[in-house]
Amino acid sequence: MTVTTNTPIGFIGLGIMGAAMAKNLLKAGFKVTVHNRSRGKVDELVAAEVVLLCVPDTPDVEKVLFDDDVVMYGIKHNSVVIDCSTISATATVDFARRVTEKGAHFIDSPISGGPKGAIDGTLSCMIGGDAAIVERCMPVFKAIGKTFTHIGASGAGQLCKSCNQLVNTATMMGVAEAFALAKKMNIDPYKVRDALLGGTAKSFVLENHGKRLLDGTLAPGFRSNLMLKDIKLALGAGVACGSYMPVTALGAQMLAALCATGRAELDNASMGLLFEDLSGIKR
Repeated sequence: MTVTTNTPIGFIGLGIMGAAMAKNLLKAGFKVTVHNRSRGKVDELVAAEVVLLCVPDTPDVEKVLFDDDVVMYGIKHNSVVIDCSTISATATVDFARRVTEKGAHFIDSPISGGPKGAIDGTLSCMIGGDAAIVERCMPVFKAIGKTFTHIGASGAGQLCKSCNQLVNTATMMGVAEAFALAKKMNIDPYKVRDALLGGTAKSFVLENHGKRLLDGTLAPGFRSNLMLKDIKLALGAGVACGSYMPVTALGAQMLAALCATGRAELDNASMGLLFEDLSGIKR
């Protein structure tokens, strides 16, 4: 049966992204029960036929799912869990199996688009799971996003998100290095950015994160320590399958160094500050 606005929805994880997504579900006409992990048992979630999660890391998803006071506590038969967190693909496969054993369904759908995409309802959803269940839940996806790509079986969405994050990190390192070079040569980095946006170097990262870096507006956003977590997940996936990942390995090192400079809670665009430090540039 296709999900409609009459289908009870549960949402767990009201951070920057999750809160905006929950609001867009409400705007679309869904009746949403929300839950923060700091609260105790919420019996209303038991009635939900679709439960979305948006929490920071793999252990958080496992706790929310399988502790006996939240999602799997009396979950309804044939309900659907949609995990929008960014976590381990291997763990996701195991979570899907355990949820299925309870008579429910599991979809991994990590998201991309940042806080603005969450607010505007234009997120990109990278989806893993059974195609029929994904199709059943499309009204939910359309309430929170604009691009929906069914990548494959359980865990495939998470692997795709790892690809997304390694490209973002590599691009941010390139932007940071370019701006540091411009500053060292006494060239206006704003003008460099404008020129690059008109050519083949144009990207979302250059346009948005690059401007945040130059303007010094580095409140998250997406925190540096969370990007480090995501890049470690990507690197772990590469190691597990024997894929050559030198760019990701360097990204992990640079993000770890960035966090070690006291910038773990800043937006990951603060990578540029590390490049400035290492280049001897005073802000």
